[in-house]
Amino acid sequence: MAALTTIDPITFEVIRNALVEVTEEMSVTLRRSAYSTNIKTRADFSCALFDRDLQTVAQAFAQANHLGSLAEMVPRIVKEYGPENLGPSDALLSNDPYRGGAHLNDLLLVSPVYHSGKIVAYVANLAHHVDVGGGAPASIGAFREVYQEGVIIPPVKLVAGGKIVPDTFNLVLSQVRAKDETAGDFRAQIAANATGGRRMAALIERYGVEVIAAYVAELTAYTDRRTAGELARLPHGRFAAEGCLDSDGFTDQPVRLVANVVIDADGVLFDLTGCDQQRRAPVNATFSQTFSACAYVLKCLIDPDIPVNVGFYRHVRVVAPAGTVVNAIHPAPVVGGWEVNSRLTDVILRALAPALPDRVPAGTKGMICHAGFGGVDPQTGSYYCFLETLGGGYGGRRGSDGPDAVQAHGQNTENAPVEETERNYPVRITRYELVDDSDGAGRWRGGLGLRRDYLFPDHAASFTILADRDRWGPGGLFGGGDGRLATYILNPDTDATPLGAKATVELEAGDIISYRTCGGGGYGPPHERDPELVLHDVQQGKVSPERAREVYRVAVDPVRWVVDETETVRLRGDGGRP
Repeated sequence: MAALTTIDPITFEVIRNALVEVTEEMSVTLRRSAYSTNIKTRADFSCALFDRDLQTVAQAFAQANHLGSLAEMVPRIVKEYGPENLGPSDALLSNDPYRGGAHLNDLLLVSPVYHSGKIVAYVANLAHHVDVGGGAPASIGAFREVYQEGVIIPPVKLVAGGKIVPDTFNLVLSQVRAKDETAGDFRAQIAANATGGRRMAALIERYGVEVIAAYVAELTAYTDRRTAGELARLPHGRFAAEGCLDSDGFTDQPVRLVANVVIDADGVLFDLTGCDQQRRAPVNATFSQTFSACAYVLKCLIDPDIPVNVGFYRHVRVVAPAGTVVNAIHPAPVVGGWEVNSRLTDVILRALAPALPDRVPAGTKGMICHAGFGGVDPQTGSYYCFLETLGGGYGGRRGSDGPDAVQAHGQNTENAPVEETERNYPVRITRYELVDDSDGAGRWRGGLGLRRDYLFPDHAASFTILADRDRWGPGGLFGGGDGRLATYILNPDTDATPLGAKATVELEAGDIISYRTCGGGGYGPPHERDPELVLHDVQQGKVSPERAREVYRVAVDPVRWVVDETETVRLRGDGGRP
């Protein structure tokens, strides 16, 4: 890149924000053009811009989980394919988890940006497709090897010279169940890259390729300096924690996760030595998924105004031994890798809690919590496929309760509205509500979990649960209580049958699957919670009067709906202990 001898602060800010807006406009294009609920409504995708040396320049934050996936995968597949083999208006497709990817549903599309006959940048987007084939609808399930999870796509051209390559397109579509949605989502990804290419070309036309290159170099150096400065202010030391996923989907053995975080003069090191060896089960993460968890935590520790580009990524130092559940090797299944990513984030934050008690929350939902199903629509006679992920309780943190029924940490997907789901799929959502008393009690309580019931009124369907938290709820911090467990139930109102957190069930017409997700962990002793806040929770139906009395030691007058101060003082005598 060109050396920058002088810098104009105003031009720097204009270009800095213009580069981010390239990715933001890509995101708008992708979301508004997509067919599937998972992309157009739930926003399960991300967009990014890379320089001509394949270094990350800017990212749009649809999904923080994709932080590492894009940064790891784009350089690898472009270098493997050969930049010289990419012409103007071409687009390269891949989802290979062992080429820097995540699980197979996350399909990457990357396109070069040309100026004066040379590649000057790359635009890319990563989107979660509702189905990529494999052993169950939505391509999620308790599989034993990656080949069972769906079609594996090495770096191949999906677009050549601005036109879809029919052979590639048809080959991929023949492997999937939701063909119309997949075809539409591919076209949306292509449109997003085309938008990014046009916006980048316009920026270069205005300022010139060398000026943009020079300011990009300064932007990454600026990010590097600011990140280093922020990390230098963190408390030094070695901090450790352990945690686990409840099971791997085939055995009852928990999946052990170990995080050692070293903060010293060199910055922050995430050492994950000690995590379990990879399993012949779906709960394995690729290195990029693990890298994303560490990058997310690091981003949370620094000024949120600091850009995300290669200058930031240089400070994400990760030790993840190959062949473990945090750096799986071929042919391990990886469809549940984001479950590992989510729980690992919780473990890393718990390790940092003693050093940063003001900035770390208690345990969160800590799982992606997939719901995937499909079958033949009795109205149309065509195969349909649906996938969504459900929210849960966020952990309480100093000064604030955990939000109710949200996606946690790097998972930033949105709710799939009942109306849209029922309009487009042959399913009915009969219950969608908060789960009262699911909070982890604390001075600042954890958020509540949610309940969502799926009724299949007139046809058989295959339903897969890929989740966790049915054995141990999210942990509390500094005396806070754990959140309530998640439960998964077949036909809850008739012959209720508990289901595992990783199960595929063949349903008959009239069957219901009920999810009740976990609450978040509490922060601080429950008896220190302001009685008026407990009263407010009771009034809202989030905490029952019985729980208020037994756990928070607050008596609520059931007639006047006020705090019985005399009884509360008695209950909280001797520091709130019974």
